[in-house]
Amino acid sequence: MEELKKIREDLNINGPKPVYFLMGTEAYLIDQAVAYIEKNAMDEAQSAFNTHILYGKEVSIDQIIGLAKQYPFGSDRQLVIVREAQHLSRTIDQLISYVQNPQPSTVLIIAYKYQLLDKRKAIYKALSKNDAVVTFNPLYDNQIPGFIEQFVKNLGWHINPQTTHLLHSYLGTDLGKIHKELEKLKLVLPAGGTLTPQLIEEYIGISKEFNNFELKKALAERNTQQVMRIIQYFYQNPKENPFVVTLSIVHQFFTQVMQYHCLNDHQPKTVAAQLGINPFFVGEIALGARNYPMKKVSLVLHSLRLLDLKGKGVGTQGFDQEQLLKELVYQVM
Repeated sequence: MEELKKIREDLNINGPKPVYFLMGTEAYLIDQAVAYIEKNAMDEAQSAFNTHILYGKEVSIDQIIGLAKQYPFGSDRQLVIVREAQHLSRTIDQLISYVQNPQPSTVLIIAYKYQLLDKRKAIYKALSKNDAVVTFNPLYDNQIPGFIEQFVKNLGWHINPQTTHLLHSYLGTDLGKIHKELEKLKLVLPAGGTLTPQLIEEYIGISKEFNNFELKKALAERNTQQVMRIIQYFYQNPKENPFVVTLSIVHQFFTQVMQYHCLNDHQPKTVAAQLGINPFFVGEIALGARNYPMKKVSLVLHSLRLLDLKGKGVGTQGFDQEQLLKELVYQVM
């Protein structure tokens, strides 16, 4: 996200660069960067005749350079966008002559997804010398709630931490999926509205009662009956509730409970800062610590690691999701 912010700020202050080489494994952020540069690098009236979109599978480096060296039509600038440029990985070095002497009236955007250039290569060094390389890596799991909150804010809506984490627990770290699902709500939620669990359940399909967020809450309370109800819903709906996601969230929760036990200062602000969580969730962690002594948490974490191996088929002939979920409850409760 910081990389995208830097592109926006630099373009707004200094104007567009002659070359952008956008690479990395976070394809969604690369697409967002391309879209922002395309929209803001030149006037809309001029862009119609001066925006050229190419695809790596369909063009050669020579064709890209040839087009980039042309002069714009009725404008002082043209855009040349190369999407899916990773398909040019074998010949990308041939771009070096252009990078070293780019056409001043052209903004060349290379979207090089899912891969990284070798930093030892001359093409990387030439691009870096011109400050053209921007690397987009996936967000860490703990950065996703902030992404959701900012995205919702940009849409003109309000959201509370509980709803944010409900979305996070269901949609995971796939930024494109989060974007797509939230875009659905533009038809029903006006600007200034509040995103609620009820809207999410109705239009995105997340159960507000049976989800990983509520499972974590029930585990903190050590509410065996509610945990069993949620687990039953999970193994009856395995596609919407994959075991690997549930196990990851439960493991994260008990890791945070263990960290809480190890802290000397249990003031909410201190706990939130040390654990890297929203203060809204400190109470849940504290409740978990009261209900699970440190020794029990240590045993739970060990059991969860063994269960992870079972889920991957290590040392077993295979477990179905129902068996794995039931064993998870047995080991924790």
